[in-house]
Amino acid sequence: MTIEHTTTDALLIASAFQDHILPGVSRTFALTIPQLPQPLGGVVANAYLLCRIADTIEDDPAIGADDKVRLTEQFADLVAGRGTVVAFVDELLPKLSSATLPTEMELVKNTQLVLTMTNSYAPNARRAIERCLRIMCRGMHRFQQHAGPDGLRDLNELGRYCYYVAGVVGEMLRDLFCEYSPETAKRKDDLARYAVAFGQGLQMTNILKDIWEDRARGVSWMPRREFEQHGVDMAKVDPANQGEAVQRALHELVAVTHAQLGYALEFTLAISPNDTGIRKFCAWNIGMALLTLRKIVATPGYRTANDVKISRRSVMWTMALTRVGIRSNTWLRFLFRRTAAGLPQIVTTPAQAPLEA
Repeated sequence: MTIEHTTTDALLIASAFQDHILPGVSRTFALTIPQLPQPLGGVVANAYLLCRIADTIEDDPAIGADDKVRLTEQFADLVAGRGTVVAFVDELLPKLSSATLPTEMELVKNTQLVLTMTNSYAPNARRAIERCLRIMCRGMHRFQQHAGPDGLRDLNELGRYCYYVAGVVGEMLRDLFCEYSPETAKRKDDLARYAVAFGQGLQMTNILKDIWEDRARGVSWMPRREFEQHGVDMAKVDPANQGEAVQRALHELVAVTHAQLGYALEFTLAISPNDTGIRKFCAWNIGMALLTLRKIVATPGYRTANDVKISRRSVMWTMALTRVGIRSNTWLRFLFRRTAAGLPQIVTTPAQAPLEA
């Protein structure tokens, strides 16, 4: 994975900005992305920041639906090397409300620096990133148009949503990992089988963690049909008095998420044992997701993400134990089972891209 010629000073400035902004927009990825070997780590960080800019447009409640469509399409064009960055930033910044975090504002202001890095990458890496952003921007808006407090239609619809916001990222990571490592590229078919599940398992964990804060801003990604089967009308649930039926429904979603994280482990094990940095990146993300699910199950009636925040000590232990046997599939399977002990289980197939993607 080579980096094409760009002015050295410009690349140094852009790279320094990426290093500066990443911890401000994602605590988790600020821990895991540096485990990747270079230049792969820089490419993945860049792709994440681009996805975060797209998220910022879609998540801001002050931006109208038509503007979101136009701005996200314009942004996807910029990633593909078409359009004017200054015009995009000058239009987007005034539209962002106080709901957008200061670090996200800073990221948007410096879109040009992020794209400077994107434009320096080799063609195959750029194509993987461009594909991801194009599918993500179009898919996210399809769901955001109809987002409301009553949730999504059913679990299949939740799976489609997760594909557009995270499963497609798993596909991009598959392509970037294979572009970087010839050894891992030999296992591309196995990676392809589980790439979407890797993204979906992590995304469903985040959805469960943030469920009540999303509801507070008028949005829910919960599957209505599955909640109704437990006698729950999601739009009428009082977060302060959730009841046992809500807990049963949430445990069912924890079980589905647990299963997808199991397939995410298979994605990790398909990576060459010699690519220890890539394996650590994947395994640490999975480990933190499992710890979060355990906290969710152990905290009935939780109302905020802080209520189910995992401790720094548990994160450090997960990282240390994973590092010990990162080359060993047997060891990683053992750690997964131990970390996931007590979580609800369900038999399901690995998540795949929807036909319309």
